[in-house]
Amino acid sequence: MRVVVQRVKRASCEINEEIISQIGSGFLILIGVEKGDKPQSAKYLAHKCANLRIFEDSYGKMNLSLKEIKGGEVLVISQFTLCADCKKGLRPSFDYASSPDQAIALYKKFIEFLRSEGVTVKEGVFGERMSISLINEGPVTFILST
Repeated sequence: MRVVVQRVKRASCEINEEIISQIGSGFLILIGVEKGDKPQSAKYLAHKCANLRIFEDSYGKMNLSLKEIKGGEVLVISQFTLCADCKKGLRPSFDYASSPDQAIALYKKFIEFLRSEGVTVKEGVFGERMSISLINEGPVTFILST
């Protein structure tokens, strides 16, 4: 399982030019589920994301987690292309991406685990073609995997 965590001032998800989800300050999280991933992977990454200290304290140091900032939210977007292998040739291979059935179940588990951490979560629509807008604050972006 791979996630890209971007610290944002705001982010939104559109389908057919209609905003279906939006957040203010917090994280845009892109998630890719790979073959062999288990619910424990989703739990580990949800805990890591909710407690990752990448917001600045009063001294300008990255010392605060999402749960410690006022009004922090998360927008979670499924993105199977994170599982692509681009080592050979010029066309990505998606052999490592899990089946849609397994992926949606673990995507939903990840969101459930984030919410159990006390985080406000909004989401895209699994499997849909989405347009994502964001203002990356910093910029600050981290890639986490299991």
